[in-house]
Amino acid sequence: MVPNEDLQYKGIIQLLLHFRWKWVGLITPANEAGEQFLKTIEPMLFKNGICSAFTERTEYYLQFSGKIFDIVDQSKLFSQAFIKSKANAVVIYGESTSIIWLTAVFTARNMIQLILHQSVRKEPEGKVWITAAQIDFISNVARKGIDPNIQVLQGAISITIHSKEIQDFSDFLHSVKPSGQDAYGFIKDFWQQAFGCSLSNATAMAAIFGTCTGEELLESLPAPFFEMSMTGHSYSIYNAVYALAHALHIRCSSEVICKRLKGGNRLFLQNVEPWQLHSFLHRISFNNSVGDEITLNEHGELAGGFDITNLVTFPNNSYVRVKVGKLDPQAPPGKELTLNGDGIQWHRVFTQVPPVSLCNANCLPGYEKKKKEGKKFCCYACDPCPHGMFSNEKELETCARCPPDQYPNEEQNECIPKKPNVLGFGETLAIISTFSALLFSLITAMVLGIFIKHRNTAIVKANNRSLTYILLISLLSCFLCSLMFVGMPNKATCPLRQTAFGIVFSVALSSILAKTIAVVLAFMATKPDSTIRKWVGRKLAYSIVLSCSVIQVGICAFWLATSAPFPDVDMHSSSEEIIFLCNEGSVLMFYSVLGYMGFLAIISFTVAFLARKLPDSFNEAKFITFSMLVFCSVWFSFIPTYLSTRGKYMVAVEIFSILASSAGLLGCIFSPKCYIIVVRPELNNREQLIRRKM
Repeated sequence: MVPNEDLQYKGIIQLLLHFRWKWVGLITPANEAGEQFLKTIEPMLFKNGICSAFTERTEYYLQFSGKIFDIVDQSKLFSQAFIKSKANAVVIYGESTSIIWLTAVFTARNMIQLILHQSVRKEPEGKVWITAAQIDFISNVARKGIDPNIQVLQGAISITIHSKEIQDFSDFLHSVKPSGQDAYGFIKDFWQQAFGCSLSNATAMAAIFGTCTGEELLESLPAPFFEMSMTGHSYSIYNAVYALAHALHIRCSSEVICKRLKGGNRLFLQNVEPWQLHSFLHRISFNNSVGDEITLNEHGELAGGFDITNLVTFPNNSYVRVKVGKLDPQAPPGKELTLNGDGIQWHRVFTQVPPVSLCNANCLPGYEKKKKEGKKFCCYACDPCPHGMFSNEKELETCARCPPDQYPNEEQNECIPKKPNVLGFGETLAIISTFSALLFSLITAMVLGIFIKHRNTAIVKANNRSLTYILLISLLSCFLCSLMFVGMPNKATCPLRQTAFGIVFSVALSSILAKTIAVVLAFMATKPDSTIRKWVGRKLAYSIVLSCSVIQVGICAFWLATSAPFPDVDMHSSSEEIIFLCNEGSVLMFYSVLGYMGFLAIISFTVAFLARKLPDSFNEAKFITFSMLVFCSVWFSFIPTYLSTRGKYMVAVEIFSILASSAGLLGCIFSPKCYIIVVRPELNNREQLIRRKM
């Protein structure tokens, strides 16, 4: 008439997990039942990450000698493993004798310490005792000289057989007296033992303890000895009696075994053997007097659950049991336990509630567990989380990584959003870059305006003024295209950034190459009978610019058609920032554009270097040589710098390279000419140039 014991084991495990008790003690009787309990519970503890701090197999020997207990082998409970253990939760399995023995041990221990004038040690008493359903809180040692130390059990949590209050039972207890025709022999014995008196005047017990009046009240007895409410064990017996009655009734109704006696109304009941009721009990189902459905399952076990009760003790050594939860076998797996933790009253020695029962203190947020060599897995050290990881709860096994868009704070106990890394318009670098680009664009536009205004002068007409205009316009475009690198990358700017700057730089370099080749061919064509004279002219210059630029346009077009740059987000390069960038799509194509620009620059530098010693009057090859030297220096240093930076600094490096190389071309090629045009206009004529040449 009790539920399956497996449900009780599940309840113990779920109770320990509910309060996060991972370091628990086990006390069992040193018999076959205790060994079976350990064999069942220990694998379940291990599976759920709970360790047994100690396991005590105890022999229960109580011998009485007057008013002093002689407790044999009490050291089994007070072993060093038990006394020194940090386990505040202790599971007790056994019969009711276990509780009798436990309270008696503490009582005798305290008495011995007081007799020897020793201070009473409280450490073992500050425990949460978790008792199995087989244990009932009774004490047949009460009134034997020393009351049991029931205060030890304050706050105990018990898995008890489900029960309900039965009003008729309470009325019956109030009517029970040790005299009268309804009094049974065991009631008289109980009465004398409970009230410590004798119902007969002619006994030695009466001379020592006095005579019972027979009117004593059962409710005056302390709870450790007698409870007025029906306990789970009594409730099981109550239901068992009714189950047998229902089985007899079913058998009586189904077979002709009840015969009405002639001439009377009495029933004659045949003798029934116990085995004859087995088939009826297997399928019994009825509602008892308090409305509980009593049903036995196919295994002949009660299809019911357990109650979870909390023991609340009082200074007068009485107690009450408060129901704080239940175990429901019909609940989903792992959810059988329902508990009202706030309704539990814990032992008074605990300063923290619920109490902690761990091998060592919980690892705080920001730390993870590290196993201690030679110790059980519940004993561990707490190590700070590795760099880039966090833990935001106590007692986490390992630290975790933040989501890609977050990173751990300094304490590594929470994740905070990463900051956006982009060269926005409000950034100092962006403001400087924008201002520089606009300033150089303005200067380039002014130089172009000067050259257009003085287009008929000797300086402007020398070295093909059309190429000069193309070069200035391409440089102006170079300065302006750097503005596309500022701001949040998007689908419009990403494909244009690299391709636009690659094309306009190729046009500028092609123009410089055409101007240099034109200078060389012009001086070679002055020789008599030179066949190169036919190559001198605008057509060759335009052909060089167009052909060299078309190749770069083709590379960029192929790039855009196959794997165009696109806006992207890099969450991994920086631990604290999200980098918004333009993904090149194809790194090979990006370096192909740079490589072709480098090829044009090297060719222009080589030709200009070879032509640097030609007469200065109509030759700007020396200035082109310096400009190409600046250009190549900037872009050769660009590649390693570009590869070693990330985020907005990478973009800033590219903007700087564009502005520096463009400014180098503008300054080295056009500043000498602008000086003559603006400051020394008297030198800007054909006669002066011829005189200087001579």
